[in-house]
Order: sequence, then structure tokens, then C-alpha cells
Amino acid sequence: MKKTVLTYGIISGLIVTAIMTTSMVYYRNNPGRVSNSSAMVIGYLSMLIAFALIYVGVKRYRDNENAGTISFGKAFRIGLLIALIASTMYVVAWALLYNLYMPDYMDRYAEQMIKHAEPGTTAVQLEETKAEMESYKQLYRSPLYFTLMTYAEILPVGMLVSIICAFILKRKKREAEVAVA
Repeated sequence: MKKTVLTYGIISGLIVTAIMTTSMVYYRNNPGRVSNSSAMVIGYLSMLIAFALIYVGVKRYRDNENAGTISFGKAFRIGLLIALIASTMYVVAWALLYNLYMPDYMDRYAEQMIKHAEPGTTAVQLEETKAEMESYKQLYRSPLYFTLMTYAEILPVGMLVSIICAFILKRKKREAEVAVA
């Protein structure tokens, strides 16, 4: 199980970090050309692509290492460990990218959110948005908050994919015998 989890977790992590890094470098070098909503869609699609390897890893383990059977719990545990490895790689990659290449990311993000909020808002609402963005910028400076927020972006997606894959791939011994016959 350990080899399967490590192999698919690392490959999944490489995929999600490569796409995230590429898109963030593009975002940095082309200000204003990518909206926050487009960036979010690209980000979550990259997570789903990377987490497709949870299905592959659990299925490989079930079919090749566990005689064609696997419980929901074991399948979920394998998927979750793959997701945790990939998510950790994502958090580390974002921390490096943010601190070494994009230390002004939160300033740019806040500026874009304020600019997006301006049309159709009152002066009071705009001031509230500015205060909220300033608060987020302050919180993001905390390594603990930074880490937790970054895990909160990706790990729930991995957990959801793990649950779905475990449900699809679970197979009891009797089901495995029928599938072979």
C-alpha cells in the first residue's frame, strides 16, 4: 500500500503543482489578463485532473495487490493518503512561489477584488471590502493561517474524490469472484 500511495501521491502532486506554478507565473506576468474566476476554474480543474490518479491508485491496489477486493474504508484511506501527499506538495510549492516569486500576490489580489467590487457598491460597502481585504492580507502573513488556507483550497477536493472513488471501487470478496468468473 505504501508504494501505491507514494507513487500516485507524488505524481498527483507533481501534476497539480506544475499546473499551479505555470498558471501563477502566467498570472504574474500578464496582470489583468486573467480574472479571479478564470484562475479559480483553472485551479480546481487542475486539482481534479491530478486527483484522477486517486482512482488509478486505488484501482491498481485493489486489482494488483489485494486480490481484486477492497473495502470502502481501505479505498478511502488510500485515496486520502494520495490526496494528502499531493496537497502537501501543493502547499509547499505555493509557499515557495508566493514567498520567492510573488510576495505581492495578496496586494494584487486585494486590488483586483476592490476593483471588481467598485461598480454598483456604496462608499460604505467599498470601505468594508477594503477593510476585509486588509484583514485577509494581515492574516495571510501568518505561516499557520497561510498553510491552513492553502490546504483548505485543495484537500477538500481530494477528500471528495477519495469518497467517490472508494464508493465506485469497493468490492467484497464475493463480488470479486463473480467478476472473475
